[in-house]
Amino acid sequence: MGLGEEYGRSMINDFNNGTVGWTDWNILLDETGGPNHVGNFCFAPVHANTSTGDLIYTNSYYYIGHFSKFIRPGAKRIGASASRSQLLTTSFKNKDGKMAVIVMNQSDKKLTYNLCIGTNAAVVDILPHAIQTLVL
Repeated sequence: MGLGEEYGRSMINDFNNGTVGWTDWNILLDETGGPNHVGNFCFAPVHANTSTGDLIYTNSYYYIGHFSKFIRPGAKRIGASASRSQLLTTSFKNKDGKMAVIVMNQSDKKLTYNLCIGTNAAVVDILPHAIQTLVL
């Protein structure tokens, strides 16, 4: 399991338990995990190569993106639940009326699940160790 999946699990569980915002302490560090006052190596979703100016985006950056890109300021969390232990989910209703449903597959297998909203349902596939956002 990658660090991105750990971020996704933490964010989904935090939002489902009442968290109203989520911030990563270090979003961008240099290639040595700094700068910091104690000189140790720290992790960040983005690392910069100070010699070339290149940015290295880690998988946690993309997991965070499933939340920050689709859940807009002022969104309200709405109830969501997964009927399989391998799946985690959370959902929000944005101010524009669109719903963002984030689903994460923690298993080693591709899964098929039903996304049910009221009396409507859609069959959705999710790859192993993947995160996906459905906007409705």
